[in-house]
Amino acid sequence: MSAAPQVAAPPSLGKLFWVFLVMGATSLGGGVVAYLRTGLVIRQRWLDDVTFVELLSISQTLPGLNATNMSILVGDRLRGGMGALVATLGMCLPGAVLMTGAAFAYGIGGDDPWSKAFLHGIAAGAVGLILVVMVQLGAKVLKTPADYLFVAATAAAVAFFKVSVPVALLVAGAVAIWWHRPRDKTPR
Repeated sequence: MSAAPQVAAPPSLGKLFWVFLVMGATSLGGGVVAYLRTGLVIRQRWLDDVTFVELLSISQTLPGLNATNMSILVGDRLRGGMGALVATLGMCLPGAVLMTGAAFAYGIGGDDPWSKAFLHGIAAGAVGLILVVMVQLGAKVLKTPADYLFVAATAAAVAFFKVSVPVALLVAGAVAIWWHRPRDKTPR
């Protein structure tokens, strides 16, 4: 049996800013979660998979962008309030600069077919990255066939039956909690 990989010591504020700046500058849309996991768990070893999934779960329940929420949570976990600040600045700065430039360019030629083709390509790349993360993290946290059934039922409810995401998550969460509840195993 092999031991779990060791988590590295907390980084300096400069290193924390730099890593989040690079992730913020090189990620596409919702696919940033893949970069976050690769950067924080695999490359930097600042978090383990369980902690990453816990922080991701929290970030998804909070209002705002997952990447921003994750940068705040990870920065705070690693270096406190100042870590949260520099990680958030690192994550958000590239997007702010690029979106300002994109807004200017779109104002000049937004209806251009090349602009539309570029945006469709970015969307396709983001969907692929989200799928990769879903498979990687699903393999780590989904343990039983029932877990996979909960995921499939939630996705089907939203995609095919037009159930709102919050309602689908609340119902699936309640059923999953009930399903995984501790059971009395003593004979009567």
